[in-house]
Amino acid sequence: MAASARESIMSVASSLFAQQGYRAIGVDTIIAQSGVAKATLYRHFPSKDDLIAAYLEDVNRLFWEWFEKGVEAYPENPREQLLEVFRRLQKMVTSPTCYGCPFLIAATEFPDPEHPAHKIAVNHKRGLQSRFVDMCQKAGLADPEISASRLLMYMDGAFMAVRLFGVDNPAKTVVSWVERLIACG
Repeated sequence: MAASARESIMSVASSLFAQQGYRAIGVDTIIAQSGVAKATLYRHFPSKDDLIAAYLEDVNRLFWEWFEKGVEAYPENPREQLLEVFRRLQKMVTSPTCYGCPFLIAATEFPDPEHPAHKIAVNHKRGLQSRFVDMCQKAGLADPEISASRLLMYMDGAFMAVRLFGVDNPAKTVVSWVERLIACG
């Protein structure tokens, strides 16, 4: 029973945090919508910050699973791996179920670098930057560090575009940006 209560809390919190942000959602709203007692929520998550951190850790795990599926589609072609990740991103950010990047939202809502949500967001982005550098090196791009920085900005820009404009947003052409970057190699 405890696992299902935790899952219910996480499911409700995930939906609310993604759509409305972290500060806009109170613990009482999560409790009411998940149908658990306040004591149950606090048994699983001693504070709202702990719940947010658990959510971000879960999203981080899901993000990397999503990312690696794109890479695995082209095991012998690093340039296609990059393109596939961004094809998948373009599809995601033009979907009505995408509300942007939870890590960017966390860093914005919790600007204190010592806040747990901010730390998780920064670690996620550093990991992504590092992964892009590795992929750019394998793809033979001339300056992997600069190319990786551009890719990170393309991805973050795409996530912010969907957050700002909804499904009809400028990121609907993000794959063409990456194609140009790779072509300049």
